[in-house]
Amino acid sequence: MGSGELEEDPHSLSVRAFFGLPVPEPQREELGRFIAECAQVAPDFRWTATENLHLTIRFLGNVRRAVAEQIVDTLASRPTAGFELVPGGIGTFGRGRIVRVVWLGLRAGADAAGALAAQVEVESLRAGLVGAINESHPGRRASAQERSFKGHVTLARARARYGSRLPDLPAPPVLDPWRADALILYSSRLTRAGAIYEAIRTLPLQ
Repeated sequence: MGSGELEEDPHSLSVRAFFGLPVPEPQREELGRFIAECAQVAPDFRWTATENLHLTIRFLGNVRRAVAEQIVDTLASRPTAGFELVPGGIGTFGRGRIVRVVWLGLRAGADAAGALAAQVEVESLRAGLVGAINESHPGRRASAQERSFKGHVTLARARARYGSRLPDLPAPPVLDPWRADALILYSSRLTRAGAIYEAIRTLPLQ
């Protein structure tokens, strides 16, 4: 048996993957300084590494890489226009002061991001994926209500499974708007030091 026959096709491998819109470097740097301040006052939360900041469009979960790339190919056959994103204020997922996720919302561009998310959702279902993953609880599927898209950049997650009390945070920076001109399929590898994201495919938005 030749050595080539022993090699595993990388497209048959499973990856933990998601679609996202990257945050440009200038805005990432400003958010990074804000996150560093927040980490000092809210250590019960895991704060996102600056290089990992993005706006989630669709979390796929563990999926065969070939299936994820098939979704990209289908989306590429139907060109989508880019759009402007205007960042908004800080929000949370949770109940009252018991918070699971801290995020940065959108003041403008949410409708366009939602339309893109709906398009990705349709193609994900056509590719055989069943419902969106709940980003706050990746171990289970989202309910219909939870699947209602809310564009945001995740800043932190509680270390405790069911959330933690969130103290008052510093005032967030006022970020410049940016244009979403690419949809990226990322892989997400979990390590003890935190998640490591890698771009698998980049789909330009016209």
